[in-house]
Amino acid sequence: MKIGFIGLGHMGSGMASSLLRAGHDVTVYNRTPAKASELVKKGAIAASRISEACDADAVITMLANDAAVESLVYGADGLIANLPEGRVHVSSSTISVTLSERLTADHANAGQRFLAAPVFGRPDIAAAGDLSVIAGGTQDTILDVTPILNAIGKKTFVISDKPKAANLVKLSGNFLIASVIESLGEAVALIAKGDVDREAYVEMLTSSLFNAPVYKIYGNLIAEGKFEPPGFAAPLGYKDIRLVLAAADDLRVPMPVASLLRDRFLTLLAHGGDKLDWSAVGQLAGRDSGAA
Repeated sequence: MKIGFIGLGHMGSGMASSLLRAGHDVTVYNRTPAKASELVKKGAIAASRISEACDADAVITMLANDAAVESLVYGADGLIANLPEGRVHVSSSTISVTLSERLTADHANAGQRFLAAPVFGRPDIAAAGDLSVIAGGTQDTILDVTPILNAIGKKTFVISDKPKAANLVKLSGNFLIASVIESLGEAVALIAKGDVDREAYVEMLTSSLFNAPVYKIYGNLIAEGKFEPPGFAAPLGYKDIRLVLAAADDLRVPMPVASLLRDRFLTLLAHGGDKLDWSAVGQLAGRDSGAA
């Protein structure tokens, strides 16, 4: 397929590499052009404008937040103004449910199609093409972009024919991951204060009660205190928890743990954690206890 790819951060670069490895014709765009250089060496074409990436069967966006997505979708050089009729905007960004609804409507009004396809996985998983893809969109749209979804992920979970449902599921998943990080941080602080080895403790947990990737990955990061370079930066975690709470407000769902996590991320950022991985939230309990 002929694919435009916009957003070459840690995740986007890996996803674009997976598409190239699968044999797709990929044109890449990033506001910082230098980020495209490695992909060009692998066969990608570098676009100097967003509109150049729109000459494609589908355009994938992998961007940091709502504002970044809006800035690239709307306007004279944006996706809506330049994507041909009937083509697909595949949004893999973690965005608000509200923006997903707006994008669905605005693309439809322009004769285009919109598919929400956020992903679970860290940059190394993206580079390997082993992401879990959460898809929301019409059956025909999903069918048309299946070669793309198969290239970036090991499995696609079709959630709904409504794109916003996929975004809600993605936000709920990030809420659960953040909850695990906070809980692990508190547990590690407790045992460390009791003179138990952190790494041995995490090895025991993840080999018995909690034998799951999320516990292994974040448990080890917390035990070893390895929060740089970030695989997923703390400000993005803070953003996602705020989006979870916004969705909860709209649906009238009390989420007291999410409210706690918002404050924990805000505490981390207030103490200079902007350049740390979001798992650094797990070190706050240790600092509070004097164990860190």
